[in-house]
Amino acid sequence: MTADRPNLATAARRLVATLAAAAFPALLAAAPAMAATAPVATDCTTDASTACVAAIVMDEDNNFVPDVGVTISGAGFEAQVTTTDEGPVSVEVPEVGTYTITLDEATLPEGLFPDPAEREVTAQTGSTARGAITLGDEPVGSTPSAEPGATGGTETPAAGEQGSEEATSGGFSWSNAWQKFGLGVRLGLLLALASVGISLIYGTTGLSTFAHGEQFTLGAVLAFMGVNMWGLPFWAAAALALAICTATGFVQDVVLWKPLRQRSTPLTQLMIITIGLSLVLQFSIQLMIGNGSERILSSNPTSMTIAGITLSSWSWTSMAVAVLAILFIGWFLTRTRIGRATRAVSDNLALASATGINPDKIIRIVWTMSTGFAGLAGLMYGLSVGTFSWNTGMQILLLMFAAVTLGGLGTAFGALAGSMVIGIVVEMSPLIPGMPNDLRYASALAILILVLLLRPQGLLGRRERIG
Repeated sequence: MTADRPNLATAARRLVATLAAAAFPALLAAAPAMAATAPVATDCTTDASTACVAAIVMDEDNNFVPDVGVTISGAGFEAQVTTTDEGPVSVEVPEVGTYTITLDEATLPEGLFPDPAEREVTAQTGSTARGAITLGDEPVGSTPSAEPGATGGTETPAAGEQGSEEATSGGFSWSNAWQKFGLGVRLGLLLALASVGISLIYGTTGLSTFAHGEQFTLGAVLAFMGVNMWGLPFWAAAALALAICTATGFVQDVVLWKPLRQRSTPLTQLMIITIGLSLVLQFSIQLMIGNGSERILSSNPTSMTIAGITLSSWSWTSMAVAVLAILFIGWFLTRTRIGRATRAVSDNLALASATGINPDKIIRIVWTMSTGFAGLAGLMYGLSVGTFSWNTGMQILLLMFAAVTLGGLGTAFGALAGSMVIGIVVEMSPLIPGMPNDLRYASALAILILVLLLRPQGLLGRRERIG
């Protein structure tokens, strides 16, 4: 390792800590948008003294259904609203408590049936409690129903995840805790698949890339476009999406990163370039799919219960794919010549070069693999959660940084360990009494800050002497 790498590592950690601290207040205010569901566009704005209840009525294609009459009642309060095709509709309620959202079935479009026609939500001060009702083309009883919305504005259950406890955050119970643990394992595995790329890139180049979130989103976007715009079978669309995502890393290194390395561009400037690249990719994705949330597949997957955990079939498939990919990464790094060369470049670039290893070739392989695995993680995330949007990658990027920082920057196996911890903590934190579900992502940032204060090298990182 060159003499200035410890300083660069410290600078990277400080930059991540600064960004996390700056994003923390904004995250608390905008946490409902962190869920991978349709964006909330309500008529009610909450503050520290008010509470809102929002009604979300969508069809099976995840489109908002307009002109449906909805009654919001509870705690001696009742209000009638009419849905629009622009987003949820909401009202301010006089006090916290449980409210019932009831559809006027006479106003439903012909051929659509609610599943079910009522939904209970719990309003809390300073937040919007959202109740989602899906309209299907079959009467109630032919498809599984969704669980009630959770306290304080939970995310809308993804299609196919309905019937599980994915959207619940209420009181503690052992069954609920076990279900949340299963969700945490799922999130941790998908985070690990995406985060290992950030860690490998940092280990071989010293660069923390802020465009990795968009590579994550790109996998879901390309699969969505392949199925819904180009008419490809799903597996063909998935293969094409992964091939394109993998190619983007190769092209980036050829066109951008290698020329900048040859010019000895400082890491600070390179980080700024990754932020610019992130914005370009993010708004390019927005132009491709628009502002709303999308679903890769319109059909509802079946639910499966394994070891007491109920998830959709796509969730279990995504977890299996993530485990196989992670095992492949471990085998690649420990059992292949290129993998051992990658670890050598990460440990000491100058010494690796002196032994005949070509760092540029290794770094190009790392960029190519990292974007490919990020695209795979995004594709699996879109399938398992059910929906994604143009800014999903931006929302999950901080979780990736929290994971790699917790595990140890530059250590691939540390990224895997940190991702599992972050995933489980994020999903299980709403079980804490009085903690709104909206703050579950903030728990990951709290861990990030504590790690930087107490153990900057992370769980598997090595302590480095500076100066």
